[in-house]
Amino acid sequence: MSHTLEQRRGLRGSGGPPRAALDADAVRRAYKRWAGVYDTVFGGVSSMGRNRAAHLVNQLPGRDVLEVGVGTGLALPHYRVEKRVTGIDLSAEMLEQARRRAAKLGLANVAALRVMDAESTDFPDASFDTAVAMFVASVVPRPRQLMTEMRRVVRPGGNILFVNHFAAENGPRWWIEWAMAPASRALGWHPDFPMQSLFAPEDVARASIRPVPPFGIFTLVRLPN
Repeated sequence: MSHTLEQRRGLRGSGGPPRAALDADAVRRAYKRWAGVYDTVFGGVSSMGRNRAAHLVNQLPGRDVLEVGVGTGLALPHYRVEKRVTGIDLSAEMLEQARRRAAKLGLANVAALRVMDAESTDFPDASFDTAVAMFVASVVPRPRQLMTEMRRVVRPGGNILFVNHFAAENGPRWWIEWAMAPASRALGWHPDFPMQSLFAPEDVARASIRPVPPFGIFTLVRLPN
């Protein structure tokens, strides 16, 4: 996952409880601990959302793909061979797992896997046709800055994709998410993450927003750039 050293304190929308600040060092430590077992513990629960996002990337025009928060590379085998994929992540330990996966599977279309802050990359403007962030938006210190940077590196007419959990506004799921929040922070992830932390109202109006089965816990969002 990708972050800056600046801490963030956000409010959960619609009267929800405040979320604790996240910073890069804390999340680095969390993912360093989890790198070796991440696939086993979390790969299954996130697989449907990841597969849906990769499938949508494959359907979109253009060759050059940036995967933000590539982690251990679970999505890498799902991209078509004609896609040229660059992955970035804040965690060197997670990226080492991704490199091993790409080498083992002979994924020649993986162009690069780099340690980099997704909120401030060193890519030139308009470097990619598509940028996709899977389960990243709710752990970066500044989600709107992540969005700004993804807009910058994607070519005009390209696409920005997110698959993430976004908090329920009310009802039983709201209370479950609030109860889950302390345990989830051990991994640097917030289940109480409101969509408005990432998207401006005008983004929501233009975006394609689809719940991901089963149960619609995760949401796939495509935003034309």
